Amino acid sequence: MTSGEPALDETWAARWEGKPAEELIPAALALGKACLTSSFQAEDVVLLDMVRRWDPSIPVLFLDTGYHFPETYAYRDRIAALWGLNVTNLQAESGVPEQEARFGKLYQTDPSLCCRLRKVEPLQRGLEGFQVWFTGLRREQSPSRAGLKAVERHRLPGGRRLWKINPLAAWSWKEVWSYLAVHEIPHLPLYDLGYTSIGCRPCTQLPIEPGRPRSGRWGGRQLECGIHTFTEQG
Repeated sequence: MTSGEPALDETWAARWEGKPAEELIPAALALGKACLTSSFQAEDVVLLDMVRRWDPSIPVLFLDTGYHFPETYAYRDRIAALWGLNVTNLQAESGVPEQEARFGKLYQTDPSLCCRLRKVEPLQRGLEGFQVWFTGLRREQSPSRAGLKAVERHRLPGGRRLWKINPLAAWSWKEVWSYLAVHEIPHLPLYDLGYTSIGCRPCTQLPIEPGRPRSGRWGGRQLECGIHTFTEQG
């Protein structure tokens, strides 16, 4: 194991399956320098509220693609101010006007490339220096996430390893909203319009299939943008 990597073996991960998020979070924070990625969707806000109770200054990485709904930006700023969050906005090397001048509207012609340029590559850079990565991923979100574990060991493209922590992996949509209600946490207003998974404005619509919350993303043509598939487990 190289310098800067968590000095624990892989068996540590298996201990946390089925354990409460409230127990996993402080244990994961003890593994090393941690960050949390957040799109400010409901599950991300639940996780933010939990983690900030242990580490109020944890870096919150927001992928600022330049294509988000105005409501998302306003809500991000509202929650960041309300909780005093340490938000870092990760951006692509080129702004939206520059990208569209070069490639046109990639979200129409090549959404995978658009996601790589505006999400995956900024996140790769943003994760440098961290040993622990918290996410609000849940198994229920899509078939591509059905095998998600609460704790996973991942390898970045450059070879460095880190812990990917998914405390809400086993949570249901009902549990997420129950937490928001019990703790009186405001939610992103777009949910009130019927959206169930919210990303960039051009690539987000109301769900196409009932019971599949991410079916409204990318016109139902894909399930993942790449930020949770560019690393390898192990």
